[in-house]
Amino acid sequence: MKILGIETSCDETAAAVVEDGTKMLSNEIASQVEIHARYGGIVPEVASRQHTLSIIPIIRAAMRKADVGWDDLSAIAVTHGPGLAGSLLTGVNAAKAIALARNLPLVGVNHLEGHMYANWLTGNELKFPLICLIVSGGHSDLVLMKGHGDYTLLGRTRDDAAGEAFDKAARLLGLGYPGGPVIQKAAESGKANIPLPKSWIKGTNDFSFSGIKSSLLRLVNENKDINKNDFAASFQAAVVDVLVTKTIDVAQEYNVCQILLAGGVAANKPLRETLTARSPFPVIIPPFILCTDNAAMIAACGYFRFRAGHTSDMALDVIPNLKLAAV
Repeated sequence: MKILGIETSCDETAAAVVEDGTKMLSNEIASQVEIHARYGGIVPEVASRQHTLSIIPIIRAAMRKADVGWDDLSAIAVTHGPGLAGSLLTGVNAAKAIALARNLPLVGVNHLEGHMYANWLTGNELKFPLICLIVSGGHSDLVLMKGHGDYTLLGRTRDDAAGEAFDKAARLLGLGYPGGPVIQKAAESGKANIPLPKSWIKGTNDFSFSGIKSSLLRLVNENKDINKNDFAASFQAAVVDVLVTKTIDVAQEYNVCQILLAGGVAANKPLRETLTARSPFPVIIPPFILCTDNAAMIAACGYFRFRAGHTSDMALDVIPNLKLAAV
């Protein structure tokens, strides 16, 4: 069963073909990083305009790379939230047009659910129940997964998500954009020797990174001759420690079989290494290309949803603030 996946939730225009939810036949991505770097962040109007230019060429490239035709496809899976409304509209409308023209089933996919299913493309055998840590620019969520489509949100960010915190820290330090990669690169030449606060929010599994960001701002303003590398290393170490500690605590509480890591921040090397080293449970992590936004994860998720009988009609709309529980 081959599924065409389409992803346009933010600033990546992506299309992919996945077979049986686990075999990636193609995964094409048109990145807008260089376009938005000059602004220090995503400009929604610019992103949506670029999607309209890239969507058809990227779909054709994915089909060509997978060596499939329209008659080889079983369904079209597309991200319809959460994300930027203008960006989401491009992907959803393209998917609707293809589904209508080719008489193919349409499957709406939650972007966060898609990130979790990137782990099904790793070649590992996954066993339920699982704990998945989803860390990205807009989300820091701990999800208990008892089966396909059976999710319980156990913890989430109360303010800044981990990726957003990295972006803001990078701007404070004058390191550039996107924040995660530039913080990691600077940290490689620095020492985590600057004490920064860690918010544990006792009695809950939620995250909070606004305090560490505010502390970093104060320290930068008070110290004119700062070592940016040390500050980057200290900030990164503090964020990683909180993410890893809370994830392992929750995994132990629910006695899971495995821990999954997902989302753009999952590409952070210290996070990957620290979670793997400290976890008493097997840890599954997608390759770097499947951590950031991509369509293969949407196609993989779409396969399992389609197999379970979940399809969408032509009334499918974008939901910028779509929650995982609403899938």
